[in-house]
Amino acid sequence: MIGDEAGIRFPPGRLERWLAKPPSQWSVDDLVRLVKEEGIPLVTLMHIGGDGWLKALDFVPGDLEHLRDVLEGGERADGSSLFKGMGIPVGASDIVIRPRIRTAFIDPFSPLPALALLCGHVNREGAPLPQSPDTLVRSAHQRALKETGVDLWALGEVEYFLGRRASTHDIYGGDDRGYHATAPMVFGESLRRRAMAMLAEMGAPMKYGHSEVGYIEDGGLDGLIWEQHEIELALAPLPNAADWVVLTQWVLRHLAHQAGMQVSFEPIVRKGHAGTGLHFHFSPRVDGVDAGGLDESGKLGEQARWLVGGLVHLGGALMAFGNRAEDSFLRLTQGKEAPSTILWGQFNRNALVRLPVSAKAADGRCVTIPTIEFRLPDGSAHPHLLLAGVAQALVHGKSLENLESLLERTSASRKGAAEEAGVPVPLSASKVATALTEQRAAMEAGGVFPPGLLDSLVQVLSGEEAGRPAA
Repeated sequence: MIGDEAGIRFPPGRLERWLAKPPSQWSVDDLVRLVKEEGIPLVTLMHIGGDGWLKALDFVPGDLEHLRDVLEGGERADGSSLFKGMGIPVGASDIVIRPRIRTAFIDPFSPLPALALLCGHVNREGAPLPQSPDTLVRSAHQRALKETGVDLWALGEVEYFLGRRASTHDIYGGDDRGYHATAPMVFGESLRRRAMAMLAEMGAPMKYGHSEVGYIEDGGLDGLIWEQHEIELALAPLPNAADWVVLTQWVLRHLAHQAGMQVSFEPIVRKGHAGTGLHFHFSPRVDGVDAGGLDESGKLGEQARWLVGGLVHLGGALMAFGNRAEDSFLRLTQGKEAPSTILWGQFNRNALVRLPVSAKAADGRCVTIPTIEFRLPDGSAHPHLLLAGVAQALVHGKSLENLESLLERTSASRKGAAEEAGVPVPLSASKVATALTEQRAAMEAGGVFPPGLLDSLVQVLSGEEAGRPAA
């Protein structure tokens, strides 16, 4: 930590260095002064649409008063276009994009200096817009805190494939043998490192990055070599974790485009090879203490049991938000360390929910926070909707009367579990629709997911359409 009194994290992002205070202490006055002193000509309001894509609205403030108005009030937009099919009528579609000051960063890709801010959405009355993914994940996070006492934190493992033209100079590895490979045996190392440094400058909580298992030699289909990489973010409050996954994918798309490479977050790049997961790790925090690990007797703590039970019980329904492409189901049937049955357990990479090992120092001190890993989602996921659903699953798990028997029945460590208790995950869009329909009361609980949004999802899924494929 740099400057304990100021609370500035290490490494500090660019704006943290300039303002000499952490984001939680930033104000509109700070950003106005920054724009004035640094001569920043552009302000861009970024936000998440109903499709999960990052959107932007650009401004060239005419004067400081205009700048302050943008930062404090935001701007109107067409909600029926941003959240198509989510229940906003065309005849009454005005919404307002409202900036969140503590999310500000300098856009690393703008041709001119630009101050970017992430935004939420409010309706004409100034209340949070129910259909907004930002509203959904924040509402679910707050509901979970209020009803369980758990402040749920998360991190995403952002996996991706890079593709480039094969060359006679290639000295790379063999199929599906790229795990932790270094340059020159992988060509995407420098791009991955640039992405990580860039994200840290933007304020992202970072953990680590590495090359992944997936390596696909040029088979003559597209003339490309594909290799897989991963950037794992660090734990952050649930809404922030969703934002940083989307921004990480945005940075990777930009850098790949600049480098003349292809980047893919598709669940499957080529059949028979490793797929692209978007695993999330969760830490249920109680009064600032992480409670996701095992107690002294080797058993899950109470809050962790709620979360594991909720994820196991609602796993199929959560696929509506976490497995949205046609190839999502192919990934789950290839036997490439992807879950195919609804089980949970320690260390097991084929389980739906996994308790990974925590690194310890030589003196036995735990140096990584124990987490609960949800391995079902893939690169087609809508992070905000998915994490909202996970928060609902936590509350649902607490309410289950048969929680203990559910956990015992679905434990991968139980003898014969794979044969007797391993209920298959849904392997078609229509089966996901059925699971969502059966569990929609848990998603709607507390007024988090609007019924119209779920109606639309069920309708799309029932028609064997898995939503927008990852690009």
